[in-house]
Amino acid sequence: MSAIFHLVRHGQASFGTDDYDRLSSIGHQQARALGEALKRQGVTPDLGIIGGQKRHRETYDGIMAGLGLDLEPMVLPGLNEFDFGGLLDARFAGREAPENLHTDRRTHFRLLRDVVLEWQEGDIANPPEAFDAFRDRVEDAIQTIEAQGAKTPLAVSSGGPIGFFTAMVMEAPASQMITLQLQIKNCALSKYILTRGRRWLHSLNETPFLDASNTDTFLTYS
Repeated sequence: MSAIFHLVRHGQASFGTDDYDRLSSIGHQQARALGEALKRQGVTPDLGIIGGQKRHRETYDGIMAGLGLDLEPMVLPGLNEFDFGGLLDARFAGREAPENLHTDRRTHFRLLRDVVLEWQEGDIANPPEAFDAFRDRVEDAIQTIEAQGAKTPLAVSSGGPIGFFTAMVMEAPASQMITLQLQIKNCALSKYILTRGRRWLHSLNETPFLDASNTDTFLTYS
């Protein structure tokens, strides 16, 4: 039996605040708008899954509200984002860090690309999580989802796991994870065909909730 796995990145979080792990007002609106768009498309998930982070749950609840469904999700912490703030801190431990490393979007994401590549090569001392551990937990989470036998599973995760899983499905080098991750929009939907132990990319980074009336507000990346 094949499944169409719907994998959603969380809505806009609260970058630069004391708690990134919560949706902004726009993030809540994006999530509900995505659910409404999926309802118009006739999508009815038969399994819900979230990572263990607050922004995953809030996004999932908004999607379900838009769909008009009451589907309690399975929680798989393997779908959590890697600790990018802690990873940047580890990279600059014992040396002068760039100004506004965690509050200026341009500085933060420009540096994150190179830091992730160093992390994957094992070149960062004492990271909050080894890359191999991240890789294994994402794969374990996907295998758990596959084992449920659902035909239309829908999961909410973050850019890192989505970028890694997409690179893996495409048989691309792990170094492509960060390239893909930085392209994934908030509340973007990617679809994968899961069948008989095999996986194919069906679509990437869809935003069916965007149109000319709301793109200026709802098109966000962080």
